[in-house]
Amino acid sequence: MDNKTPLIALMGNPNSGKTAIFNLLTGMNQKVSNYPGITVEQRRGNAQLTDTCAVQIMDMPGTYSLTPESLDEKIVAQQTLKWLNGIDRPAAIISVVDAGNLSRNLYLTSQVMELGIPVIIALNMMDRVKKKNQNIDSKELQKILGVHAVVPMSAREKWGINELQSELLNVITKANIEVSTHIQMEIPKEIEKIISPISEFLYDKNNHDNYITNVQALRIITRKSALELYSECKNLTGAEIKSLTLLRDNVAHEIDELGLNHRILEATLRFEMLDNALKDHTLINQSEIKNQSRSERVDKILTHKWVGPLIFITLLYGIFQSIFTWATIPMQYIDSAVGYLGNYCVQLFSPGILRDLLVEGIISGVGAILIFLPQILILMFFMTILEDTGYMARVAFMMDKLMNKIGLHGKSVLPLMSGYACAIPGIMATRTIDSWKERLITIIVLPLISCSARLPVYTLMIGAFIPNKPILGFLNLQGLTMVLMYFLGTVTAMVIAAIISRFIEEKGKSSFVMEMPPYRMPLAVSLFRQVYTRGKLFVINAGKIIMAISIVLWFLASFPKPDSDEESFSIQNSYAGKIGHAIEPVIAPLGFDWKIGVGLITSFAAREVMVSTLATLYNVEDEGDDFVGITEALKNEVNPLTGLPKYTPLVALSIMVFYVYAAQCMATFAIVKNETNSWKWPLIMIVYMTGLAYIGSLLVYQGGQMLGFT
Repeated sequence: MDNKTPLIALMGNPNSGKTAIFNLLTGMNQKVSNYPGITVEQRRGNAQLTDTCAVQIMDMPGTYSLTPESLDEKIVAQQTLKWLNGIDRPAAIISVVDAGNLSRNLYLTSQVMELGIPVIIALNMMDRVKKKNQNIDSKELQKILGVHAVVPMSAREKWGINELQSELLNVITKANIEVSTHIQMEIPKEIEKIISPISEFLYDKNNHDNYITNVQALRIITRKSALELYSECKNLTGAEIKSLTLLRDNVAHEIDELGLNHRILEATLRFEMLDNALKDHTLINQSEIKNQSRSERVDKILTHKWVGPLIFITLLYGIFQSIFTWATIPMQYIDSAVGYLGNYCVQLFSPGILRDLLVEGIISGVGAILIFLPQILILMFFMTILEDTGYMARVAFMMDKLMNKIGLHGKSVLPLMSGYACAIPGIMATRTIDSWKERLITIIVLPLISCSARLPVYTLMIGAFIPNKPILGFLNLQGLTMVLMYFLGTVTAMVIAAIISRFIEEKGKSSFVMEMPPYRMPLAVSLFRQVYTRGKLFVINAGKIIMAISIVLWFLASFPKPDSDEESFSIQNSYAGKIGHAIEPVIAPLGFDWKIGVGLITSFAAREVMVSTLATLYNVEDEGDDFVGITEALKNEVNPLTGLPKYTPLVALSIMVFYVYAAQCMATFAIVKNETNSWKWPLIMIVYMTGLAYIGSLLVYQGGQMLGFT
């Protein structure tokens, strides 16, 4: 960061609209959703307040408290400890407060105010308060707390942001800004005496005033994680850590003997402080809240132990069926456009290596994935709606009991659901899980959740070999097959989680406490922006990988050329053919031929590469000048020994089951290594997933043949 650019920290509870404000201030487009835990790491962006004045905004992970439990909360607590000790202190802190949950949100704000840094409260979601015919006296709240400013605003409706920028400008241009000392916790003398051994230990290290030292002592007593973080920040020696730990345990025991609970001592004192500060003031014009009761009635249905899962399954079926019905026409247009482009290049360029590379390699490989873009966008569209309406949080609540039975809890649901789009952000989202064991199990099973990269493989096989016919009059076989693939991966993930939870040692059990966000109608602009962003990322990220692999694969499939002009070229004699034939004996029991074998190898880079690999191989193999479509090529492939179709519905099902379990995604395992700080777990995942894929595919194909299926 440029030392001349003031740093502004953005802090707040999960789901308070913090990242939406970050986007408005910086003009960036970070993901925003209506459930907690989206921001799991620091993000920075520049905000231009005037033509000559800019600041850097640091978006911190959402947290309810500066007492850390989960990894994302540790990031915040660690940073604030540095600020308290004069390291990289920001010029100001924007504390984002959900106006609809004022008392709970002010808990974190009161902790932030103790850092000795000017605080601006962004009183967000005032649009919801006004819809309930309520109002909050922001001027009175500012006087009570003694913060620099309280700015009413709505990031969702984009008002109040100019006032927030003005207050930021005021803070960074005004000298000697006073920080709040208006409210402090009243620590009873008896408690202060009990915690004094820890306070004295800390005072020798900190040289802070007595109040801040006592606050830190309370935090260390409340959570061992706070002690570990403090020890790390202060570089305490082993002897000092041992001494502080002993002091902490003794003090915690004394507090419990008084009939108090040391784990909630700071929370009890802090909420008492806030209640006393606010009780004599009329901040909110109260009125009857009808929307809340309506929301509660809807929740009783959507989170019902029997009706809730049925609604969820019905929604999933509707989504996957829509993927086929809605995407048909745009897919046909893209398929025609790719075919036209391929044939146009055939006519435009003279025969030779350049034309072959362009048509058989790049266009066929990249085009094969672009054809499935409409289906991926439709999946992203529905996933975004489920997130923005607040329904995903209800799914997490509904699944909590099931998660507990398999060694996880409700916090695992949101990362697992994120896995339907991509495993990588899902794995990063596990930082919100407090327990090391539960977080690790979630990471290990998350790649079994079918991501959008598997969708092209499923769609290709279902579209080519599964009949489009009704079942029971109102269901569709193609949609049911797609649901089955997603269901298979999800159920297997649950079973694997239950098994491995018995073998991983517990390092502290976590509890599941999550704010239930209000129901919201997704904004059309936000909805389509998120779908566009996700689709763009897929095209760019997948496109780069696929283009590179398509070029390499084209070379492997096109060379070596015959020694003489009279000898005809056969792709089976190419480098790719030799590689495929080398592994064919291993995969033949699964119903796979050498071309599928080549696809399995190349798709280790990314699962969707399987589709582009087959497209490239078939276009290289074709001796005519016309561009070959992948779907028709698969349908028309004939087994030379039997004269029967080589690919059948049974083979297609075997391929799909393999990809339900397959470990083909190196980027995922690189992230797992980063998150676990070890290659041990990625290697274990590759082994068990590859084994599952082989066994699952073998059972499907061999079992299907025994039963007479083709």
